[in-house]
Amino acid sequence: MKRSVSHILIILSVILIATACNSEKAIRKGDKLAAICEYHEAAKQYKRAYSKISPKERTRRGEVAWKMAECYRKSNNAIRAVGAYQNAIRYKYHDSIAYRYLADALLKKGDYKPAVKNYETYLAYAPDDRMAQVGLQTAKQSLEWKKNPTRYIVKRAKELNGQRSDYCPMYIADDSTMIITTSTRKEAKGEDLSGITGQKSADMFLTKRDEKGKWQKTEVIESDINSDFEDGACTFTPDGKTMYFTRCVTDDQYPRYAAIYKSNRSDAAWGKAQAVNISSDTLSAYAHPAVSPDGEWLYFCSNMAGGMGGLDLWRFYIGESMALEGIVENLGNGINTEGDEQFPTFGPSGELFFSSDGYPGMGGLDIFCATQKNDSTWNIQNMMSPINSNGDDFGMTFASGLYRGYFSSNRGDARGWDHIYSFYLPETVYTLYGWLYEKDGYELPGGIIHMIGNDGTNTSINVMNDGSYSIRVTPGVEYVLLGTCKGYLNAMQELKTDTVEGRMEYQRDFALPSITRPVLIDNIFYEFDSAILTEESTTALDELVKLLELNPNVTIELSSHCDFRGSDKYNKKLSQARAESVVDYLTKKGVEAERLTAVGYGEEQPKVVLKKMTEKYPFLKENDVLTEEFINNLENEEDKEICHMLNRRTEFRVLRTTYKLYE
Repeated sequence: MKRSVSHILIILSVILIATACNSEKAIRKGDKLAAICEYHEAAKQYKRAYSKISPKERTRRGEVAWKMAECYRKSNNAIRAVGAYQNAIRYKYHDSIAYRYLADALLKKGDYKPAVKNYETYLAYAPDDRMAQVGLQTAKQSLEWKKNPTRYIVKRAKELNGQRSDYCPMYIADDSTMIITTSTRKEAKGEDLSGITGQKSADMFLTKRDEKGKWQKTEVIESDINSDFEDGACTFTPDGKTMYFTRCVTDDQYPRYAAIYKSNRSDAAWGKAQAVNISSDTLSAYAHPAVSPDGEWLYFCSNMAGGMGGLDLWRFYIGESMALEGIVENLGNGINTEGDEQFPTFGPSGELFFSSDGYPGMGGLDIFCATQKNDSTWNIQNMMSPINSNGDDFGMTFASGLYRGYFSSNRGDARGWDHIYSFYLPETVYTLYGWLYEKDGYELPGGIIHMIGNDGTNTSINVMNDGSYSIRVTPGVEYVLLGTCKGYLNAMQELKTDTVEGRMEYQRDFALPSITRPVLIDNIFYEFDSAILTEESTTALDELVKLLELNPNVTIELSSHCDFRGSDKYNKKLSQARAESVVDYLTKKGVEAERLTAVGYGEEQPKVVLKKMTEKYPFLKENDVLTEEFINNLENEEDKEICHMLNRRTEFRVLRTTYKLYE
């Protein structure tokens, strides 16, 4: 029996030694693959080693879990990175940075609350780590941004996506009928899978629109611009004749870095690709080129010396000036951060769009829009949701002159694969509308609205048959509008439009007083049994002042009327005093006394019912005259009081339209 137990122990020892040897072999192989950036394959080796290490070997397990997590992070697999970092922390991996990287991965998954917790844990160890501070702010604000998205409309572009990763769409210069995308779909050249991504090496593909604007089948570009290596993330000169793109050559023996190549187009074919010699530094990456709108500069990202940290945005002169030949400039800390700035491109108005994880955002790479204030200052805005997500969002292209196009994102893909999304900004529409009608009456289809703006606008609008009008206006402009119609006094309105995005509507109506019949002045009130005007009357009278200023050749009669209650003599005297009070108010406001005539009619001119009044008072008919006899014959006491009220009024009527006209 003792011999048998001894034999078993020997066998177990041999197995344990073999297992340990196998795990160490896998670790060494993983280390070698990671050293040449083949993170996908390296992660497989670390996973194999991790499974063979006993949980009792806590330190070793923690170290291997850390290496595996780092490979998942660098190959953009956030979901697997979360589990691996959690294991590293569980087995007491010695570096607190594991908490930050775990938080970063959780952020990419959209798990904001646990991300906050891990950022806070890490910041207790490293309170000055700016990237962790950015991540914490991102985790806290992302939920709010998702609840309050911008007006952009984002949809997955099925017609441009294959069954693998598709990213970095780019229109060919101003031609919005052709788009080149970078893709790892099965039609890409080469047979081997990338040790970095686990997919085929990417190539560039062309998709064209037909005459109806529909995207046709995507086709691989048969040209030297596609190789057995990673090719893509392209850009074009303004004339569309030269393409710049990124090529990532791999080597089994040592790391190779991304480089920028260019190709010239002859007719429909792209010529031989040539490397662009930006710098003598061969140990740095050069990627994601973008040609400036003037064609003078090539923008790109690089980790070469002289930057702010990580990948920075740089520019390289490609114009014709000998004085600037070979100039390479870092865009500076107005753009670049300690994080990674990548995928530059230009918007319809020359804005610089780029992706970064160095600013507070929504997780992963976010797209930002930068406009330059001066040589050293930029205004940088996060594009927020729905352009940005908890995943990586990057690589925009704009249809010529429009805020619409495509970009790429790995949002919602558990494998971390990228897909192409369409976006567009619904047009900002500012509309002015309204009606032109007779004061106390109906629409005036013969009217015209004259509009002048401080942006140089000077136009006229004919109203419709129903008296309505509608016109597009410009944000941030001040307008003066004049409503006119033959036989009526002019009326003016003012408008100052806002500068917010979206659909805005403004209403301005024009009530034109008739030249041929009396016009009621609404809301004129006097103290009881007195000619003294109340405070409530000033608004209506001030509007009358404006009307007279707008129509300087008009003279008017101001008339006051009473109901028939009280003696004729008393009513006459009171109404005259009230009419004179109105004239006195107008002259004090600057209206020439010669233009005003005050008449008190007492009860001599009872109100004549207009058609418009019958809509409000159905018991009345058009042309009814509200005489004492008419009112007394009404059965309803309330109707009688309404008629008395209508008789108590202040009106004006036009006497002349030629005052000082010929002076």
